[in-house]
Amino acid sequence: MPGEDTAEENALRAELAAERSYTDVCRAALGTADAAAQDRVREGAGVLTGQHSGEAAAEGVAGDGASAEALGRHLRSRAAELQREPDGPPFFGRLDFLGAGPGGEEAGEHRGQRYYIGRRRVSEHPSAPPLVLDWRAPVSRAFYQATAVHPQGVGSRRRFGWAPEGTGTAADLTGLEDERLADRPRESTGEGPSGAADGHTLASRIVTGEIERPRVGPMRDIVATIQPEQDDLVRSGPDSSMCVQGAPGTGKTAVGLHRAAYLLYTHPRRIERGGMLVVGPNAAFLGYISAVLPALGEGGVRQCTVGDLLPGLPVRAEDPPRVVELKHSARMAEVLRRALHGRVRLPDSPLAVPDGSYRWRLDEAGLRALVEETLAQRPPYEVGRERVRARTAALLREQAERRAGPPGGAWLRRMGRTRALTGFLDSVWPRTKPEEVVAGLLGDAGALARAAEGLLSEEEQRALLWQGRRPRSPRTAHWSEADLLLLDEAAGLIDHPEESFRHVVVDEAQDLSPMQCRVLARRSRFGSLTVLGDLAQGTTPWAARDWPEQLAHLGAPEAAVTPLTTGFRVPSELLGPANRLLEALEVPVPPARSLRTGGELRTVRVATTAGLARVVQERVAAALQREGSVGVIAAGERTAAVRAALEAAGTATGAPGGEPERVAVVEAELAKGLEYDHVVLVEPAELAGSGPLGLRHLYVALTRAVSRLEIVHAAGLPEALRG
Repeated sequence: MPGEDTAEENALRAELAAERSYTDVCRAALGTADAAAQDRVREGAGVLTGQHSGEAAAEGVAGDGASAEALGRHLRSRAAELQREPDGPPFFGRLDFLGAGPGGEEAGEHRGQRYYIGRRRVSEHPSAPPLVLDWRAPVSRAFYQATAVHPQGVGSRRRFGWAPEGTGTAADLTGLEDERLADRPRESTGEGPSGAADGHTLASRIVTGEIERPRVGPMRDIVATIQPEQDDLVRSGPDSSMCVQGAPGTGKTAVGLHRAAYLLYTHPRRIERGGMLVVGPNAAFLGYISAVLPALGEGGVRQCTVGDLLPGLPVRAEDPPRVVELKHSARMAEVLRRALHGRVRLPDSPLAVPDGSYRWRLDEAGLRALVEETLAQRPPYEVGRERVRARTAALLREQAERRAGPPGGAWLRRMGRTRALTGFLDSVWPRTKPEEVVAGLLGDAGALARAAEGLLSEEEQRALLWQGRRPRSPRTAHWSEADLLLLDEAAGLIDHPEESFRHVVVDEAQDLSPMQCRVLARRSRFGSLTVLGDLAQGTTPWAARDWPEQLAHLGAPEAAVTPLTTGFRVPSELLGPANRLLEALEVPVPPARSLRTGGELRTVRVATTAGLARVVQERVAAALQREGSVGVIAAGERTAAVRAALEAAGTATGAPGGEPERVAVVEAELAKGLEYDHVVLVEPAELAGSGPLGLRHLYVALTRAVSRLEIVHAAGLPEALRG
């Protein structure tokens, strides 16, 4: 019916024109708000520097000089955040709640209301109703959770399509898509908001287009495409730790980052007071995810590797692999604790403490009992030392009370700092530094044997001992990279770290060693964690094989483990070979499934190994004829040869997560967490045979493609790829 089609098209054009006009209104409000914020920053900075109202103005504004400086830091930080926020669409969705009539009661206070949903709140004035709600606002949850079966009072949900590389102007609004929940039957059909099973929204053309949009450059946020089970995890509270066991393509990294943004929004004082930390496996990965939080309006979150948290001493020695594994093992924590507390000596004589012309005497037995009880409590070493000081002074107070009545507080403090008592303390519980503890352990066979008894074999002890490089003093020691873990552990045993965070997001957590986990546990001692990973993708010698043990090392044994098995990134055609590998990996991980189809899987056989590089170059050149990024994944030595061949052919290659070259050549263990539109996997047999972790490297390589996977090989294929 041509007339009906024309009427429908005209209606759509009218709707699109109205939404573009609303876009202009929102962008004008954003511009006004940002300009006002910048003015406040400039005015505040002027006052703080005495340029506006005299030198005393700063203290008049902030109360005192220290408060003024704190206000200045806040203003400068806010100015930097505003500059970092990227341009983008002011909104990506709209909710129209039902009014009077059937279902309207479920809308509650939102009955008859219309809300636009975006990455940040947009308002013409702070006291005016918002033009756009922040995606983290409570009412915005219905955008992700409402279904035909459970509409939550929503009559219609609208999604907006935007030009991929646009800045969010009205001209960049290219389409819209309405989902009328009120018009659909509410029987329990098992269908979600767009007819997709399990409540997923991949039947939405706009959502599918966003997920399948070519990947070039840093990771993007998924705020417009969050799925219901992802939303449940994102919006969980800050008080408890959680672990997400995420299959490839399920968005576990995005979930962790969006949860960080959600906590900063909903609990700003609590989180900002303690700080937020995001920990990734390497610098390339951190570069890849670096744009996500700023895009969500959250700057100032520290992102680093575990190594960045360790002591900043120069690394001048290299341990053999066997010794590295030993130093990463959980046993070393107890060895270090024994070595540290082995410095404590039980008193072997009475203690006399002068007090003017009088001398107080404490008997040996009482002092020994005091030190033994403190050791049994296993406090941090420095806490134990101060506890011995306080309890020794308390014994003196008891004598003073019996002789002349309760002494004053000043007397007690003076007696606790007398030379005699401090000398006694230095003899039984001497001060020490982490470098002294570790150097004394690794440089002395006797000390190591005493600390490692029953924990390390004699062979392991010999391997750990510094051979030919025993330092004259800890200051001249040549530390290895693994030694820095021991130094951090020793520092944590001596005293609690000064640096602690209210919430820590740990990605690729399955690859952390027990000692690396303990680094993070010390820094989240009074906070909570979001632990993200996939046991099947563990590629370090100490990779975790189950989550309960790993979570115990992280200091969060009570954390619930939530599996994410439904993928949105890797098409189902590409998951088949990876799922066939799972049984051989021997980890308790269920097979992944995908709601996406249409992936291209191709195998290219090469006659000789010598011809691999040429064929790879040809396949990369063909992939570059399409949109999107290309990842070439191979085993270690093969990677260098492939990169050289591509560069020689004039194809620029970039490091993963670095500058956004369209082609990246990467080893499998460094490809974790990254994604490419087209992956060329080179000689999978070399990956599979590259050692005990070879099959895991292959599993990672097989799950990096968003749309197309080509396997180029001269040798025979591993069994999982022969199907």
